[in-house]
Amino acid sequence: MRLSHDEDENNLSLSKFESMLKTNKVFFFDSEEFEDIVLHYMDTGRLNLAKKALKLGLEQHPKSTGLKLVQVEMLVYEDKLDLAEKLLGELYAIEPTNEEIYIQQANIFSKRDEHAKAIDSLKVALKYTEDYADVYSMIGMEYLFMDDLEKAKEFFIKCLEEDEQDYSSLYNVVYCFDFLDQNEDAIRYLEKFIDRSPYSEVAWHQLGRQYYALKNYEKAVWAFDYATLIDESFLGAYLEKAKALEKLKRYQEAIDCYTITTEIDDATSFALLRMGKCYEKLGNKEQALKFYHKTVHEDPLLDKGWIAITDFYLHEKNFQKALYYVNKALGIDGDNSFYWKRYAAINDALQFYEEAELGYKKAFENGDINPDTFVLWANSLQQLGEYDSAIEVLLQSIEVFPDEYEIEYRLAGLYYLVGDGKSGKFHLTNALRLNFNNHTILSEIFPSVWTKKAVQNLIEKFRN
Repeated sequence: MRLSHDEDENNLSLSKFESMLKTNKVFFFDSEEFEDIVLHYMDTGRLNLAKKALKLGLEQHPKSTGLKLVQVEMLVYEDKLDLAEKLLGELYAIEPTNEEIYIQQANIFSKRDEHAKAIDSLKVALKYTEDYADVYSMIGMEYLFMDDLEKAKEFFIKCLEEDEQDYSSLYNVVYCFDFLDQNEDAIRYLEKFIDRSPYSEVAWHQLGRQYYALKNYEKAVWAFDYATLIDESFLGAYLEKAKALEKLKRYQEAIDCYTITTEIDDATSFALLRMGKCYEKLGNKEQALKFYHKTVHEDPLLDKGWIAITDFYLHEKNFQKALYYVNKALGIDGDNSFYWKRYAAINDALQFYEEAELGYKKAFENGDINPDTFVLWANSLQQLGEYDSAIEVLLQSIEVFPDEYEIEYRLAGLYYLVGDGKSGKFHLTNALRLNFNNHTILSEIFPSVWTKKAVQNLIEKFRN
């Protein structure tokens, strides 16, 4: 386990060490001071200084087991695992009951992806350690690496029984519950944890997240409230509380919550976007548009911001502006089927049928296989007079949706239009069988086909 002195003493040691390097004078440090200095430089990524401190430390304290264990840690850090293992073997011969030997051996096994061996080594460390929490947490991590979430959860819980302030283990416990879809169990665990540690803002926040996952938004708001009462600057809790308030349609309260987040820290594009959505729900269009524009000003590469403005103008039936903004979104994410579908719908409304056809085609190519996409795509081709291409699209769709009466009625109409009465009759029969009540769809989309005697006779046959 890493030993650490009081922070002020540690800072004093660091200043003294750095002063020594500048002046080339040699100062004396005890071995634990050297350990802290080396570990500090390793933690801050300054490996050259860590190596200098270790070298000087071993020169002044050549028999220090602590410094040699730090040397092992550095070797493991540098992936020099064989050397680290050799040095550990020498240290084991001297101090076989030193828990740090087993912890470093576990680190070596872990780096080699031998996680079961790492766990065995850590279980030996438990026999000699006084800091059970750290070792339990490490065992939990090894089980996580092995995808054994139940075991991982068990050891993170053991860690928290030893040290309730180990928030990384608390997050890991909840991660295990989440991954295992055990939200109710997570709630029971967190409630017991809060009984023991009622001022743990992290536990209250995690409890809120569990209620949110179960769609119990009232309880989620209640839990997030406690988290923010304990820590008034808990940004994440305010954000999640605001999301829960949105679900409850308490839009003004959600806006107030999002506003607090912008006062705690710089406004995020997420908060600005959600505020715009809330204002739109409240019918305050001016404020909604203002916040959507703030969103894209804050993050010009946030496609969701541009789409929010697109949708705003779509609702207003201002299709020219909607087209401008959907192109902005597509410029950022050109593989998004939803954006292509909006692009197509806007061009449809503007009667730009070639562009609309392209949009539906791109939506399909990017994974949209909804029946209405095929229908709208075929409609665009029909508007362009490309009946054969429209038929191809609908035949493709009928393989995926064999019982969609709308597709059958359209296929019937298109086949009659191109003079293929046999295929027309086949698809009209299918359509009438699937849904007779909606047969007037044919008169709306294909008025010239509707008046055909053969069509009317077939309809009458099904009516009788």
